[in-house]
Amino acid sequence: MGFWQKIGVNTLVFLALAFFLPGFTVASGWTAMAASLVLALVNIFVKPILHIFSFPITLMTLGLFSFIINALMLSLTATLVGPGFHFNSFGTALLVSLILSLVQSSLENKK
Repeated sequence: MGFWQKIGVNTLVFLALAFFLPGFTVASGWTAMAASLVLALVNIFVKPILHIFSFPITLMTLGLFSFIINALMLSLTATLVGPGFHFNSFGTALLVSLILSLVQSSLENKK
């Protein structure tokens, strides 16, 4: 899946989850698209550094800590985007990151 396709999928997932999850707020489609772009940039620049520093705990948890890192990336995205993109709790951010990961992995081209 290409970069812009991932942005589109993230935007749609954000809008759908904001409709179904009471603890997740997205003000508009433009806010969801902005959050998708910010999340992509955060994943490019910040996430690799966190993966390096968290490698021992990720190894001890058999990779499950990567879901915590994804939720942290979403929380950072919410902080950068502003009040139009908001999680009421870290648990909500974790749930959104899990669903987002499932959707993206189901749409990836397996070679």
